[in-house]
Amino acid sequence: MIHHKNQRVGIFIDVQNMYYSARNLFNRKVHFGNVVKKITGERQLIRATAYVVSTKTGENQPFFDALNNLGIETKEKELKEYAGGQKKADWDVGIAVDMIRAAQNLDVVVLVSGDGDFIPLVQYLKNAGKFVEVASFRETTSSELVEVLGADNYINLSANKRAFLIPERFNRIRPSSKVAAPENVAPSVHPPAIANESDDGLSSNERALNN
Repeated sequence: MIHHKNQRVGIFIDVQNMYYSARNLFNRKVHFGNVVKKITGERQLIRATAYVVSTKTGENQPFFDALNNLGIETKEKELKEYAGGQKKADWDVGIAVDMIRAAQNLDVVVLVSGDGDFIPLVQYLKNAGKFVEVASFRETTSSELVEVLGADNYINLSANKRAFLIPERFNRIRPSSKVAAPENVAPSVHPPAIANESDDGLSSNERALNN
C-alpha cells in the first residue's frame, strides 16, 4: 500500500485482544503510543479509539483517563457478570459499527486486532473501496485475516517488539481474570507533546503510568 501525507487515517484498537496477545506471547504490555505513532507515520491521524472494559469498582479508570489525556479516545463497555460466575464483555460489534461509520470520512481504516471475527468487516470495507490495514502480533492473528488483507496491508507488531512492547523493567503484569485483565495495562501513549525521553524510550509521564 502506498502511503502519502494527505491520507486521513483512523485507528481502532481492540484493547482486550492486544493485551492478551502481548501477555501470552511475551509476558509484556503493549506500547499503545508507539503503535499509534508508527501506524500513522507522516499521514494525518483523524482519530484513534481504544475499546476498553470497565468494572463496577472503577479501578481501571486511571488507565482510561490517561489514554484520554494523551489523545486516544476511549469507549467503555461494562463487564457483565452472569449467574454461575460467567463474565463477558464483547466489543466486536461496536468496533465494526464505528469503523463502518467513520470510513466515509477516512482514506485508511486501521484495525489493531488479530481476531478472525473481523474478517467480514475487513472484506466489507475493502469492497466499499477503502484502504484497510490491520496491525497485530502475528502469532495470535487469524491466518485468514492476513490472507484477506494481503501482505502489503498487514503490520506484524512482533517484527519490532522493541518498539511495540513496554521495556521489561517497566512491565508489571499482575495476575487477573481473563476479561478484567486489561485494567492493569498501562497506556504508553506517545504524542508529540511529551518530551524529555531517556535512553529507554519512555518519557517520565509514561514511566509514572507503568509504576
